[in-house]
Amino acid sequence: MLKKVFGSAVFGVEATTVTVEVNVDTGIGYHLVGLPDNAIKESNYRIAAALQNNGYKIPGKKIIINMSPADLRKEGSAYDLTLAIGILAASKQIKAEDLDRYLIMGELSLDGNLQPIKGALPIAIKAREEGYKGFILPMQNAKEAAIVNDLEVYGVENIKEVINFFDKGEALQQVKIDTRKEFEKNLDFPEFDFADVKGQESIKRCMEIAAAGGHNIILIGPPGAGKTMLAKRLPSILPPMTLHEALETTKIHSVVGRVKDTGLMSQRPFRSPHHTISNVALVGGGSYPQPGEISLSHNGVLFLDELPEFKREVLEVMRQPLEDREVTISRAKFTVTYPSSFMLVASMNPSPGGYFNDPDAPVTSSPAEMQRYLSKISGPLLDRIDIHIEVTPVPFEKLSDDQIAESSVEIRKRVTKAREIQTKRFKDFENVHYNAQMSTKQIRKYCKLDDASLQLLKTAMERLNLSARAYDRILKVARTIADLEQSETVLGNHISEAIQYRSLDRDGWLG
Repeated sequence: MLKKVFGSAVFGVEATTVTVEVNVDTGIGYHLVGLPDNAIKESNYRIAAALQNNGYKIPGKKIIINMSPADLRKEGSAYDLTLAIGILAASKQIKAEDLDRYLIMGELSLDGNLQPIKGALPIAIKAREEGYKGFILPMQNAKEAAIVNDLEVYGVENIKEVINFFDKGEALQQVKIDTRKEFEKNLDFPEFDFADVKGQESIKRCMEIAAAGGHNIILIGPPGAGKTMLAKRLPSILPPMTLHEALETTKIHSVVGRVKDTGLMSQRPFRSPHHTISNVALVGGGSYPQPGEISLSHNGVLFLDELPEFKREVLEVMRQPLEDREVTISRAKFTVTYPSSFMLVASMNPSPGGYFNDPDAPVTSSPAEMQRYLSKISGPLLDRIDIHIEVTPVPFEKLSDDQIAESSVEIRKRVTKAREIQTKRFKDFENVHYNAQMSTKQIRKYCKLDDASLQLLKTAMERLNLSARAYDRILKVARTIADLEQSETVLGNHISEAIQYRSLDRDGWLG
């Protein structure tokens, strides 16, 4: 007898429905076709033990299972439950009238308990699109899938519950979630707060500007100056995620199985990969493509600590995603695209020894060593970083001061106001939402200067030997400073502040 059960395969960040056709006939043998990987091929051992331990069995007949579309690669252990229910239905061990109305996914333990799967959210979105009544999956993933409305989501602990649901009509507990309530629950309680940071007022101001305009930023300073501490607190002052952004971000994290029990992610991601990372791990890819760190930090922050320690080719692969805000992985048989709109925050020591520019520290690096150290970061990559700021150590008086600094929630209010101005300004442009994304044409339109400001910029560029690439960056940052002050036009004081944030562009920086 032939039975059809429905599962799903995740490809990129989208799901494709997989029809599992199970045919039980006279003869002996177990044949699984339709490009399954090793984890799926081994499933018959898990299924046999799980059924045996729950009072059922794999029939001693000829079983042919086809996973359609047969030319699409299937991977992972999430099809165990789909295959097991298909075998029971095709061998008439259970009645299964409504199988075609449900999508079924889950990994089986030998005792029949269910283990979590990856990609529950994209699968649930696809199930709703294709008009399925419900989605049966492991309890651990139920909240994640329940984000999708107009779809009945049933979280189950054991295969026995699924068997009784189809065979005896025993009701399953539907998992419901109030998406908006879950989303708003954690917004005002950041884990890391700027109130914890003593001193460093100029750097905090810099971080506020970066957050308001979505600018990439690099922090340069000796060890212990507070670069990592400041970077970790940046997500807490970024504007709250919209519901659309939260869904998009959760979808990517769902694909790699990193969504926590809350279901929807309401906090912006903060990713901090180690400098030994490979370019595939950073950008994404592999034989079965997975999102990399730049996609996992989509709508959030990617922090690269000790930037010159990263391999040069790893940093170079980031150039295109930084510009296009998405990364495309191309292989001979397929192409997948992952979104990667993130803020890059990098930190570095000014020299290999770490204490260049510090008058109290011994000079341990020669000018040639320092030049070699800094040259690891290419011009084109530096070109995509709008703000360069030098971080100096905090003096003891500031460290021991009891005064509480401004909290992240207060700073975020100003940042959100500035972002609202930008959203209004760029409402007619499809891919531009904040100042850092402006093209040269938009810079000319929205960053017009009066004669005095133009003269100031000209003088600064000549005096400080600023490179040509700094011109556009200064105008973008100045536009953000003006937005923070809710000023229609870019004024001289905005330009002069923006000029300070181009340390690495000065020709004599090493001298």
